[in-house]
Amino acid sequence: MTQTADNDTPRRPSTGGSVVISVDAMGGDHGPAAIVAGIAQSAEKNPDIRFVVHGPKDELTRLIAKKRGLSERCEIRDAAGVVTMNDKPGQVIRNAQGTSMWSAVDSVRAGEASVAVSCGNTGALMALSMIRLRKLPGVNRPAIACLWPSRNPQGFNVMLDCGADIRADAPDLLQYALMGASYARNGLGVERPRVGLLNVGTEEHKGRAELKQANELIADAQQTGGFDYVGFVEGGDLPSDKTDVIVTDGFTGNIALKTGEGTAKLVGDFLKEAFAKSILSKFAAVLALTSLKRLQKRIDPRRVNGGVFLGLNGMVVKSHGSADSTGVSAAIKLAFQLAQSGFQDRLAARVAEAAANVEEAHALNASSTDGALS
Repeated sequence: MTQTADNDTPRRPSTGGSVVISVDAMGGDHGPAAIVAGIAQSAEKNPDIRFVVHGPKDELTRLIAKKRGLSERCEIRDAAGVVTMNDKPGQVIRNAQGTSMWSAVDSVRAGEASVAVSCGNTGALMALSMIRLRKLPGVNRPAIACLWPSRNPQGFNVMLDCGADIRADAPDLLQYALMGASYARNGLGVERPRVGLLNVGTEEHKGRAELKQANELIADAQQTGGFDYVGFVEGGDLPSDKTDVIVTDGFTGNIALKTGEGTAKLVGDFLKEAFAKSILSKFAAVLALTSLKRLQKRIDPRRVNGGVFLGLNGMVVKSHGSADSTGVSAAIKLAFQLAQSGFQDRLAARVAEAAANVEEAHALNASSTDGALS
């Protein structure tokens, strides 16, 4: 495998007529069998995807051979090491070479794949991605963007950051707004996304100092950023049609995400219990079967599986560690859609434009201050 030197910028992927996706086969709770099954589902649905699969060669060869026609679509990279969920990012960075996660990210760095997909340790994956792919110029803190089921026509809202970094100051939140708007345009087809800033209330006087400053920065950037800013939004607005992009710090975003997933599961469990209580309720469940299946699909967390790492010089999609084959297939589908849309190039251009605008604004402020003092 051809690789770039450690201090080189990763090459742009060139995949010809199909999209190549790099998959870490060893990161999930259910083992490589579930991940290979997810790859097979994606391959069956979309003939335009090819895969580079990373993990122990003998085991992957056996699993892939069981899926009809999959061997021809997959290239296996032997990687015996595994990054576990209990590994700390610092430890992983020192000992990651030879692991399936390192190998999967390096395929994007080398330009042989457009996107890396992993179900592995989130902190370790972000740390490795930042080291191997590096941040886009102008990005201070990368973010994880996730899709939140909503009442919008596209069916989802984009929320970021969902856990890449628990901190975020006002300029970081502005970058999240720009990156989230770009994701909504290219991933969800929203021509002019509406952006909201998550806060404890919608009134302008509420919230921490950095939120008030970010409120002004985002409002000023909506013209050049190609989005409409709706101001502060509350937790109840996450699934609403009030906004397309919700901006927050990683601490708040991760708690909101896990709360939403837990609530969706609880609702599903309550429905099952309610319809299983008596013969009449079971009969009612049969009559309502079509509607129940539609609801189950709507609130199924597996359907929206896949958080996208934004702000890196290459695309990485983080699947849930507990994802089954359906969840893995959903993460691969998201990776394919973003790669096919040219999202990475458009995001890089948007971030570079925003950084130039910020520098220009700083220069104007400095010159006006100097003029006032002279």
